[in-house]
Amino acid sequence: MRPYKCILAAIITLYLGLSASAQPRPPYQLPYRPQLHFTPKAHWINDPNGMVFYKGTYHLFFQYYPDGTVWGPMHWGHATSKDLVQWQEQPIALYPDSLGYIFSGSAVIDEQNTSGFGKPGNPAMVAIFTHHDPVEEKKGKGLHEYQSLAYSLDEGKTWTKYAGNPVIRNPGIPDFRDPKVMWHESSHRWIMTLATKDRITFYSSPNLKDWTRESEFGAAVGAHGGVWECPDLFTLEHEGNQKWVLIVNINPGGPNGGSATQYFVGGFDGHTFTADDQATRWLDYGPDEYAGITWSNTGKRRIFLGWMSNWDYADRVPTGTWRGAMTIPRELGLVRTGEGYRVISQPVAELMKSGRMLVRQRDIAKKDYQLVRPGILREPYALSVNSAGKQDFSIRLSNPAGEELLVGYDKKSNEYYIDRSRAGKSDFVKNFARRHVAPRMAQGGVINLTLVVDVASVELFADGGLTTMTSTFFPTSLLGQVQVSSPAPWKADIQVTGFKSIWK
Repeated sequence: MRPYKCILAAIITLYLGLSASAQPRPPYQLPYRPQLHFTPKAHWINDPNGMVFYKGTYHLFFQYYPDGTVWGPMHWGHATSKDLVQWQEQPIALYPDSLGYIFSGSAVIDEQNTSGFGKPGNPAMVAIFTHHDPVEEKKGKGLHEYQSLAYSLDEGKTWTKYAGNPVIRNPGIPDFRDPKVMWHESSHRWIMTLATKDRITFYSSPNLKDWTRESEFGAAVGAHGGVWECPDLFTLEHEGNQKWVLIVNINPGGPNGGSATQYFVGGFDGHTFTADDQATRWLDYGPDEYAGITWSNTGKRRIFLGWMSNWDYADRVPTGTWRGAMTIPRELGLVRTGEGYRVISQPVAELMKSGRMLVRQRDIAKKDYQLVRPGILREPYALSVNSAGKQDFSIRLSNPAGEELLVGYDKKSNEYYIDRSRAGKSDFVKNFARRHVAPRMAQGGVINLTLVVDVASVELFADGGLTTMTSTFFPTSLLGQVQVSSPAPWKADIQVTGFKSIWK
């Protein structure tokens, strides 16, 4: 090739390279973007709201600010799914209005048309939410939050706000929000579970419009390191015994700092909730599950979803054009232990069935074992461990850059742990890079553990879901190399299941 042709070729190559690098990356291929968890295409999200199942579709509404990547005037964003795996973002459902921002709440299908919003053969989807008035808030009288309604007759596509809003006015409580509504068949009326500063207040209504205060719960029970928010009340069964479960999210005051979800098991008679005991229990011990509630209208299934972040640093994580993600959907169950009933959490079956087995090793009996070689795992995966012996072990998830996340069990303290100290970028907030722990609550020597690993998160489900932890981190690439270690030979069966990106 002649010199001038070489120069021309070099210039063309450089131009093409620069052009390619200058092209914006698709939104779901940006650094840290989850490939297995719902995130909006852009901008800020936090609490899941209004989750309801109707005509084969799971509706997820969520706190959304469409004009920035930090918290702002709240809207209700909207996404839908047929299988709890693939999600389609929909147009914004509810916008702020003269009564205020649209804070968290719930949605129900008014099958009996108690509200009168529905039409023959077309029951209304009714959203119950908190109006937050920023103008009234500045007056400092504690009257700025109240409960309102909106309804949809086209399966959540368009909404009409009730002309009689608000339906519950504020009695003077600064934190008076997040209504979760359910139909109580025994009393044939609607029950609202409302977060009221540091406790829960229950209301009842025959028609979703007119509400009567019933009772309070929690002034001297549970964790009180912060404000109570985003409650939920529902039933679970164990061997034919039905128990009522009350979820209460709290911020701050979580077991590993900041935001978290606690729960109580007991009874509810249509007026009052009574806990079986005074203990504080956590639905997730990790630092990054908050505002979790369940879908309504799912029959006997109880499916839970949380916001995968923490108010300690949610507005500073280095995700760029969006901030915030949801956990994977989890199915809740009930078990009876020597200390009473406990709620268990497991990844929904739909998710696990969507994967494909990549690695299976049986009867591993080595101290140090490279389970997955570099290059095998390029997309999200689940790692399942079943061990016949209760002893120390660690699972090292790493990438070619040397970033690593350690997950394991400490026999002496009888705790599971997630250590994100060296798992990627952490300088955006003090003390992000640290180890978090959770107690092992199962008895006996058999340990089973499932990790769901995405680009920037891990969710741990141990001992059938008795212990759950969620943690986010920010590596330069997927932590797709897996090494299992123990100070002594350790016998275990391990399986790795791979998942395709939900955005492809």
